[in-house]
Amino acid sequence: MRIRSFKLSDYVAVTQLLMEVLSEACFEETMEAFARQLSWDCELVLVAVDAEDRIVGVLIGTIDDNMGYYYRIAVAPDCRRKGIGKSLIQTMKQRFLQRKVSRILINADKHNEMVLPVYESLGYCANDFMRSSHRLKIVNG
Repeated sequence: MRIRSFKLSDYVAVTQLLMEVLSEACFEETMEAFARQLSWDCELVLVAVDAEDRIVGVLIGTIDDNMGYYYRIAVAPDCRRKGIGKSLIQTMKQRFLQRKVSRILINADKHNEMVLPVYESLGYCANDFMRSSHRLKIVNG
Protein backbone atom coordinates (compact mmCIF):
# COMPACT_ATOMS: atom_id res chain seq x y z
CA MET A 1 0.00 0.00 0.00
CA ARG A 2 1.19 3.49 -0.76
CA ILE A 3 -0.03 6.97 0.14
CA ARG A 4 -0.06 9.72 -2.47
CA SER A 5 -1.76 12.97 -3.35
CA PHE A 6 -5.17 12.89 -4.98
CA LYS A 7 -5.22 13.06 -8.80
CA LEU A 8 -8.20 14.07 -10.89
CA SER A 9 -8.41 10.52 -12.25
CA ASP A 10 -9.13 9.38 -8.64
CA TYR A 11 -12.37 11.33 -8.40
CA VAL A 12 -14.82 8.51 -9.21
CA ALA A 13 -13.06 5.96 -7.00
CA VAL A 14 -12.80 8.38 -4.06
CA THR A 15 -16.45 9.38 -4.45
CA GLN A 16 -17.50 5.72 -4.50
CA LEU A 17 -15.42 4.97 -1.40
CA LEU A 18 -16.90 7.92 0.49
CA MET A 19 -20.41 6.92 -0.57
CA GLU A 20 -19.81 3.35 0.62
CA VAL A 21 -18.31 4.30 3.98
CA LEU A 22 -20.14 7.46 5.08
CA SER A 23 -23.76 8.01 6.06
CA GLU A 24 -25.85 9.95 3.55
CA ALA A 25 -25.73 13.18 5.58
CA CYS A 26 -22.00 12.85 6.19
CA PHE A 27 -21.40 12.07 2.50
CA GLU A 28 -23.20 15.26 1.42
CA GLU A 29 -21.20 17.45 3.83
CA THR A 30 -17.96 15.72 2.93
CA MET A 31 -18.46 16.09 -0.82
CA GLU A 32 -18.99 19.84 -0.42
CA ALA A 33 -15.80 20.13 1.65
CA PHE A 34 -13.93 17.80 -0.72
CA ALA A 35 -14.80 19.98 -3.72
CA ARG A 36 -13.73 23.15 -1.91
CA GLN A 37 -10.46 21.60 -0.75
CA LEU A 38 -9.65 20.42 -4.28
CA SER A 39 -10.14 23.96 -5.54
CA TRP A 40 -7.78 25.28 -2.84
CA ASP A 41 -5.06 22.65 -2.55
CA CYS A 42 -5.28 19.04 -3.74
CA GLU A 43 -1.98 18.21 -1.99
CA LEU A 44 -4.00 18.06 1.24
CA VAL A 45 -6.22 15.28 -0.09
CA LEU A 46 -4.44 11.96 0.30
CA VAL A 47 -5.35 8.56 -1.03
CA ALA A 48 -4.16 5.11 -0.01
CA VAL A 49 -3.68 2.77 -2.97
CA ASP A 50 -3.30 -1.00 -2.67
CA ALA A 51 -1.12 -3.31 -4.79
CA GLU A 52 -3.87 -3.55 -7.44
CA ASP A 53 -4.09 0.26 -7.71
CA ARG A 54 -7.44 0.29 -5.92
CA ILE A 55 -8.09 3.33 -3.73
CA VAL A 56 -8.73 1.91 -0.26
CA GLY A 57 -8.51 5.06 1.83
CA VAL A 58 -8.81 8.81 1.68
CA LEU A 59 -8.02 11.65 4.06
CA ILE A 60 -9.14 15.21 3.48
CA GLY A 61 -7.13 17.86 5.29
CA THR A 62 -7.05 21.63 5.17
CA ILE A 63 -5.09 24.56 6.53
CA ASP A 64 -6.86 27.61 7.90
CA ASP A 65 -5.19 30.49 9.76
CA ASN A 66 -1.94 28.52 9.93
CA MET A 67 -3.67 25.59 11.63
CA GLY A 68 -3.88 22.14 10.04
CA TYR A 69 -7.10 20.18 10.25
CA TYR A 70 -7.81 16.53 9.61
CA TYR A 71 -11.30 16.92 8.18
CA ARG A 72 -12.52 13.48 7.09
CA ILE A 73 -10.96 10.03 6.83
CA ALA A 74 -12.45 6.94 5.19
CA VAL A 75 -11.05 3.44 4.73
CA ALA A 76 -12.70 0.66 2.72
CA PRO A 77 -14.46 -1.79 5.08
CA ASP A 78 -12.41 -4.77 3.85
CA CYS A 79 -9.15 -2.91 4.52
CA ARG A 80 -9.72 -1.68 8.05
CA ARG A 81 -7.42 -2.52 10.94
CA LYS A 82 -4.42 -2.77 8.62
CA GLY A 83 -2.80 0.58 9.45
CA ILE A 84 -4.14 2.44 6.42
CA GLY A 85 -5.85 5.16 8.45
CA LYS A 86 -2.75 5.64 10.59
CA SER A 87 -0.55 5.88 7.49
CA LEU A 88 -2.85 8.51 5.98
CA ILE A 89 -2.81 10.52 9.22
CA GLN A 90 0.97 10.33 9.59
CA THR A 91 1.53 11.36 5.96
CA MET A 92 -0.85 14.32 6.35
CA LYS A 93 0.94 15.31 9.55
CA GLN A 94 4.20 15.48 7.59
CA ARG A 95 2.52 17.72 5.00
CA PHE A 96 1.26 19.99 7.76
CA LEU A 97 4.71 20.15 9.37
CA GLN A 98 6.36 20.93 6.01
CA ARG A 99 3.99 23.89 5.73
CA LYS A 100 4.87 24.95 9.26
CA VAL A 101 1.35 24.95 10.66
CA SER A 102 1.22 26.18 14.25
CA ARG A 103 -1.18 23.49 15.46
CA ILE A 104 -2.93 20.38 14.14
CA LEU A 105 -6.55 19.70 15.04
CA ILE A 106 -8.98 16.91 14.29
CA ASN A 107 -12.47 17.82 13.13
CA ALA A 108 -14.57 15.86 15.61
CA ASP A 109 -18.22 15.78 14.70
CA LYS A 110 -21.12 13.39 15.04
CA HIS A 111 -20.01 11.62 11.86
CA ASN A 112 -16.53 10.60 12.95
CA GLU A 113 -16.64 9.95 16.70
CA MET A 114 -15.90 6.27 16.01
CA VAL A 115 -12.48 7.04 14.46
CA LEU A 116 -11.21 9.34 17.20
CA PRO A 117 -9.47 6.40 18.96
CA VAL A 118 -7.25 6.04 15.87
CA TYR A 119 -6.04 9.62 16.36
CA GLU A 120 -5.59 8.98 20.09
CA SER A 121 -3.45 5.92 19.32
CA LEU A 122 -1.14 8.28 17.41
CA GLY A 123 -0.74 10.62 20.37
CA TYR A 124 -3.54 13.12 19.81
CA CYS A 125 -5.64 13.99 22.87
CA ALA A 126 -8.96 15.65 23.70
CA ASN A 127 -7.39 19.12 23.34
CA ASP A 128 -6.67 18.30 19.69
CA PHE A 129 -10.30 17.54 18.84
CA MET A 130 -12.27 20.45 17.47
CA ARG A 131 -15.91 19.81 18.31
CA SER A 132 -18.11 22.25 16.45
CA SER A 133 -20.39 22.48 13.50
CA HIS A 134 -17.64 24.33 11.60
CA ARG A 135 -17.41 23.25 8.00
CA LEU A 136 -14.76 24.06 5.44
CA LYS A 137 -15.92 27.25 3.81
CA ILE A 138 -14.51 30.14 1.90
CA VAL A 139 -14.20 33.27 3.99
CA ASN A 140 -14.74 36.50 2.07
CA GLY A 141 -12.19 39.04 3.20
